[in-house]
Amino acid sequence: MSLNRSTRPPAVPTPPRGDQIAAYDTYLEAQKAVDHLSDQEFPVQHVTIVGTDLRMVERVTGRLTYSRVALAGLASGAWFGLFVGILLSFFAAPTGGGSIIFPAIAIGAAFGILFSVISYAFTGGKRDFTSASQIVASQYAVLCETEHAHKARALLAELRGGRPWPPTPPVAQQPSVPEQPTPPSQEPAPPASTPPTSTPPSQQPAPPTSTPPADPPADPRG
Repeated sequence: MSLNRSTRPPAVPTPPRGDQIAAYDTYLEAQKAVDHLSDQEFPVQHVTIVGTDLRMVERVTGRLTYSRVALAGLASGAWFGLFVGILLSFFAAPTGGGSIIFPAIAIGAAFGILFSVISYAFTGGKRDFTSASQIVASQYAVLCETEHAHKARALLAELRGGRPWPPTPPVAQQPSVPEQPTPPSQEPAPPASTPPTSTPPSQQPAPPTSTPPADPPADPRG
């Protein structure tokens, strides 16, 4: 459970001091983190919750008409009349206390309706809606004094949720080299046909010479 801060807050507004140990998107998450530190017997008087990037948010709740204005005036006037009637009944006679409360409620309701309708009429219809305003922060940082920041970070690491501070840098990855596309296989080109070369007459081979047949030998008996 969360404990009250033992240290007295400064009388003059001063900026928060300490190292940021975590950051949360909602106040409930930041409150849960501080409650976790308190459960672990951490000196939470050294911890501060800081809302950053403050914005004023106005949420429209409905349309404003004379009937709604009169109804709201009736309720508020009746409550005020009840309070006055009870207060006057203490000074009235014991038997007549109840007779004062009901007229006081009726008179208060009537005046409430009258004042609400007149106030709404003076606006001239420039604000014909009801709304609720609040200050919200886009991020809630948890700060801790420097001498206790390391221990607080270690304890908050056990609690899931939130963003630790300082954030862990992402691991650098080696850039992957894109693979070169394999060119399609090409068939070998047919050899180029060389035109026949004509040999000059001087280099042409001589035609073969025909040898005449030899004479048959003479017959010796002849």
